[in-house]
Amino acid sequence: MTPRVFVITGPSGVGKGTLIRSLRERHPELELSVSATTRAPRTGEEDGVDYHFLAPDEFERLAAAGEFVEHAEYAGHRYGTLRRELEARGSGGAPVVLEIDLQGARQVRSAMPDAAQVFVAPPSFGELRARLVGRGTDDPEKVAERLALAEAELAAESEFHHVIVNDRLEAAVAELLAVVESRLAS
Repeated sequence: MTPRVFVITGPSGVGKGTLIRSLRERHPELELSVSATTRAPRTGEEDGVDYHFLAPDEFERLAAAGEFVEHAEYAGHRYGTLRRELEARGSGGAPVVLEIDLQGARQVRSAMPDAAQVFVAPPSFGELRARLVGRGTDDPEKVAERLALAEAELAAESEFHHVIVNDRLEAAVAELLAVVESRLAS
């Protein structure tokens, strides 16, 4: 059984994780797919909970074996959604949320055209810069790299049926809830 899938994408620092946490508080039946990555864990992150942290050679082996629904390189690291993760999370018909980058969203769109795709945008590029700097997880070089990627990602906003500007959190959560509840009801 193919699960109902909700793809949430947008530039790094736009607040995808915060929106998804709020969404799942209101809809705990939504399963969150845990992505695989080759980047090192950040402080407080746990393997299998926040990400499946993989060595680059293991990631490449799994990619070559077709074990990913989608995978891409982002900011110098590999990220992907393991097929087994999506199947395990969606077993029994539970809807699944994927928090992925633009490349991954495009791959899922091709592989799973029925997936709901939501693009989360910042209120402005300056606000996105402030958020990335403010979270303090990346050095200035990495912030600059993420901002350069964000420009290209923001240009792809028109590819998505659902675009949510994350300016005021509660308004953005309400918009995301409307999209998800509409899909769950159909």
